[in-house]
Amino acid sequence: MNATADATAAETANSDPARHRSTAELTAALGHIREAPADNGTIELIVRRPAEDAREVLDAAEINEAEGVAGDTWNQRGSSTAPDGGPHPDAQLTIMNARAAAAVIGPVERWPLAGDQIYADFDISHETLAPGTRLSVGQAVVEVTAKPHRGCAKYAARFGRDALRFVNTGEGQALRMRGVNCRVIQPGTVRVGDSITRL
Repeated sequence: MNATADATAAETANSDPARHRSTAELTAALGHIREAPADNGTIELIVRRPAEDAREVLDAAEINEAEGVAGDTWNQRGSSTAPDGGPHPDAQLTIMNARAAAAVIGPVERWPLAGDQIYADFDISHETLAPGTRLSVGQAVVEVTAKPHRGCAKYAARFGRDALRFVNTGEGQALRMRGVNCRVIQPGTVRVGDSITRL
């Protein structure tokens, strides 16, 4: 392959939105992720999962204790870590840092693949959000739980083994790049563009 062909191949790889990011690329994004607002952020994307591997992007959603996000299948998903093997009460809703989503996944159109419900420009690191911290999410109130949110085999298949390792360990884990689990305290409506605020 000549130099021109090499350059074209590299450009194609770099412009492929489904391309798996390398450890070096993820490390380079850490500074930007750390700069996410810690007290008052903005909701950039709302997603619900009406069935396994199905995603619906919403402009607005109702958050409630029964479903997490109304129409989501959280309450139909068993968990091996729940006391009764049913839906885990500490994982009704998951929030992902939008900057981390962009670093790992790429363009916003692909973010729903991660399977989280709320994507926000907001610092969700362990240092900022200890378990028990309450957040206003639009009109709703949720509480950060101690249940870890980890990448799995599906995550690796969608975003690569480097990404899985990165979000589950070290700085990626400290920043909760995979997201944070929450339980619903007060139901309410949330819309894209609403604030997410520490209470």
